[in-house]
Amino acid sequence: MEKRRLGRSELMVSPLCLGCNVFGWTADEATSFKILDAYVDAGLNFIDTADVYSTWVPGNKGGESETIIGKWLKQRGNRDKVIIATKVGSEMGPDKKGLSKAYIRSAVEASLQRLHTDYIDLYQSHRDDLETPQQETLGAYEELIRDGKVRAIGASNFTAARLKESLEISTELGLPRYESLQNKYNLYDRAEFESELAPLCQANEVGVIPYYGLASGFLTGKYRSEADFGKSARGGRMANYLNDRGRRILAALDEVAGRTGTNPAQVALAWLMSRVTAPIASATSLEQLKDLVASTTLRLDPADIAKLDEASAGQ
Repeated sequence: MEKRRLGRSELMVSPLCLGCNVFGWTADEATSFKILDAYVDAGLNFIDTADVYSTWVPGNKGGESETIIGKWLKQRGNRDKVIIATKVGSEMGPDKKGLSKAYIRSAVEASLQRLHTDYIDLYQSHRDDLETPQQETLGAYEELIRDGKVRAIGASNFTAARLKESLEISTELGLPRYESLQNKYNLYDRAEFESELAPLCQANEVGVIPYYGLASGFLTGKYRSEADFGKSARGGRMANYLNDRGRRILAALDEVAGRTGTNPAQVALAWLMSRVTAPIASATSLEQLKDLVASTTLRLDPADIAKLDEASAGQ
């Protein structure tokens, strides 16, 4: 399997990242283990989670996804075969959020314990913290890297202005820099990333690992009408996509899928992989994972890409 360098770091990652936000939510532990096994067996190595996954589920308190991954790592004994990315900063409870040095030092220990590992390959600021100076945050990460607890750092949900400021601080003060950006980007959601973030990342060699690679499942093609919204826990979000532009995108995906003997999900991810380091996509079944893995070997020709670009233009 092809590997790509993440930013300027030493991390070499597969062109598709497995999103583990569904673990402990719509995928139980046994299913999660099967998905992880099949993903690694296919030659892929990049796994993304967060400490806050999945606090939104009734009865959960956060850390469920990391805990499942940690149990899997411990049972399989394959820590050196995977690149583990997790995040800090989203609210885990009262006074448990943000990117202050004190909170990062506390949160990383909890993540390491849940993950049953001594180090995190990519530790990401889950969302910006305007109340904490970026110098303080980067200084905390510097200590974690020096202590061998973190290999590289990334940013998630940052604006172009804040990411630019952070990169400048890293250069000026000799602090670790964000080697990746995790943001919303897919064939439907294009404008926000492509306007300012894309050129900034390209100019500074920042890797891009976008989430919602399949627009919460819309780009799989299984949501064609309001009657389909009940097909999954994310179905309620489909009203945001099922409009004239969304239908135009689905039609283009159908056409390219038909020509290549694939399906809309594989085409949508292949389009993304031609533009970024590694899109993130999740699976709740082995059948879904099969589509994700297949997308890594699909090479779209210029005519296919042009068709998809034209269909998705305008946002």
